[in-house]
Amino acid sequence: MNYRILRRLSGAPVASLILTALLAMGLLVLAGCGQNSSQQEGESGGSASGGEITSSGGSASGGEATAGGGSASGGGSASGGASAGGEGSLVIYSGRNEELVGPIIERFEEESGIDVEVRYGDTAELAATILEEGENSPADVFFAQDAGALGALSDRRLLSELPEDVLGRVEERFKDPEGRWVGVSGRARVVAYNTEALSEEDLPGSILDFTDPEWEGRIGWAPTNGSFQAFVTALRLIEGEDVAREWLEGIEANDPRTYENNIAILEGVASGEVEVGFVNHYYLFRKLEEEGEGFEARNYYLQNGDPGALINVAGLGVLGNTDSTAEAEEFLEFMLSEEAQQYFADETFEYPLVEGVQPNGELVPLSEIESPEIDLGDLDDLQGTLDLLREMGVL
Repeated sequence: MNYRILRRLSGAPVASLILTALLAMGLLVLAGCGQNSSQQEGESGGSASGGEITSSGGSASGGEATAGGGSASGGGSASGGASAGGEGSLVIYSGRNEELVGPIIERFEEESGIDVEVRYGDTAELAATILEEGENSPADVFFAQDAGALGALSDRRLLSELPEDVLGRVEERFKDPEGRWVGVSGRARVVAYNTEALSEEDLPGSILDFTDPEWEGRIGWAPTNGSFQAFVTALRLIEGEDVAREWLEGIEANDPRTYENNIAILEGVASGEVEVGFVNHYYLFRKLEEEGEGFEARNYYLQNGDPGALINVAGLGVLGNTDSTAEAEEFLEFMLSEEAQQYFADETFEYPLVEGVQPNGELVPLSEIESPEIDLGDLDDLQGTLDLLREMGVL
């Protein structure tokens, strides 16, 4: 098999990397160049500096060395380039965890004959890396955990417009209005609750109500988690900066228990360490599959367009500088095929976004979740959210 994985990013915090990337871009202009747990996503620290090592020991610093020893500098791979199958090659920067998406990417490589390399890391860090690399990025495709990162690259015009037959496969709310990225799977924000301590009738109607003093000592959250930060970005967008700040102050006043990630929150809820936790929906179903119906946590879906009912997407964009456009679009078409969409439904318990593919029967249908109406691409101000979380002492 030709499937090759680039070494995971590790080291620097997200905000530092983003600032480094923006600084690097500024220096280029001044110079006149013109140009954790293995099942968690969006939580690892990382660094784009230095060379990234491929399986063959090559370096991605400046020009990406492929397993064959060639350079992917400039476009990441050559359209129609020589691979073992003679079908071209593709470099994917993936903010989605290898354990979740590695199998479906392998399946694409096997079925297409396209030689695929994947660089796994944190979504925000990989977006910052692409910003820093600019037109010299070896990436052909960006596979983001959330739409905000795709929106940031789209705003910089680093993503190319996608074919209408690709965009037309998903609802308007799950793709870029300008056609530069498309969602491939959906996840809903929920409140996980301990079934021994609470029932749904005990839970408030809005995420904003968890600032009530009655919830003191009963809440679990993970402020360093990427999906939590995307939620805070949505809260800022929907309710305004002042409301977001007041909510963070109120939750902090309730002495929440801080966890590393969503799985840890969910386990804390089930064990009774806390009674509620703010997570994505699909973690529960993995635990139920592992531990059975006796697992003492369940999901609570907020309604009425509440910010706590945000539905975000994992999505794909094609880098504008790629020389592998045909291969990249073939990958997007595959990820929106019935085969791949069924994989997300069955294996990761996410929502498939293509009509006709049914989600896991245990999930609340997307049509029944009253999520807030926002342009997901507008969730691109991660830096503003990080600044707010630091200002509040949350990070």
